[in-house]
Amino acid sequence: MMSTATYPIQVDSLTEVSRRIIDAAEGHHRFLVALAGPPGAGKSYRSEQLFQAVEAQRPGQTVVVPMDGYHFDNAVLGTEQLPIKGAPQTFDAEGLRVDLERIRCADTSVAVPVFDRPLDLARAGGRLVTLEHRIVIVEGNYLLLDQGPWRALHSLFDLRVMLDVDDATLERRLVERWLDMGLDAESARCKALDKDMPNARLIKTTSIPPELVWR
Repeated sequence: MMSTATYPIQVDSLTEVSRRIIDAAEGHHRFLVALAGPPGAGKSYRSEQLFQAVEAQRPGQTVVVPMDGYHFDNAVLGTEQLPIKGAPQTFDAEGLRVDLERIRCADTSVAVPVFDRPLDLARAGGRLVTLEHRIVIVEGNYLLLDQGPWRALHSLFDLRVMLDVDDATLERRLVERWLDMGLDAESARCKALDKDMPNARLIKTTSIPPELVWR
């Protein structure tokens, strides 16, 4: 694991982040990166960018594991918790921990679930982490949250990266996301402000310090 004595380091470019990952992963049979950030920070977009940048220099060695695949199903959440889907307690954090521990062992392929946003459900075995994947980018809201059961994940990562996005930008992106999902303007704004932004504030105030802050 990397020392946190001089961290966090502020980084601004994809090139810099990918270079640091590649350099830090040298000599590791399996290297896990946490890419965390609030809803609307662009985790899916940035993780795909990172995948492409690292893959270009280390072909066949990189894979992305999205935390969203560990959403509890709507039937499990039930009518009481369904309105707050996306909050920390609506994810199977223990299931994620077990899978990450298996991935760290690097002794067999590991199937992980992938969230299908249009269908609003996770597809089991949607992605395979193979023995060839040395660099595993795990992206998600609560990977660095300083609360149980999320604390159990922290030691599994070799490098921790937090996306830094201001609240105004988050609000705008989140409203646009809900509009794209078919909500009217008032409903989209309510969803963004009443559901997503409290989670964003929790992540910003209750996460452990990362090694890198990606602005």
